[in-house]
Amino acid sequence: MRLTEFTELMYTEFGPRTADAMLVDHAILELGGRTGAQAIDDGVDPKTVWRALCADFQVPPERR
Repeated sequence: MRLTEFTELMYTEFGPRTADAMLVDHAILELGGRTGAQAIDDGVDPKTVWRALCADFQVPPERR
């Protein structure tokens, strides 16, 4: 998944302000306790980050 697609999904699902805050503030246990931003900076595929955030925030499967 391209970073632009990831950003679009985040903004659509959570809104720009919340999505931006989630990426830098929310530690994702599935990704070793890193934030989404840290994981992406470390080379984790944005699709993996997207799925982990969706699981943490209980996004319905049809929107993942």
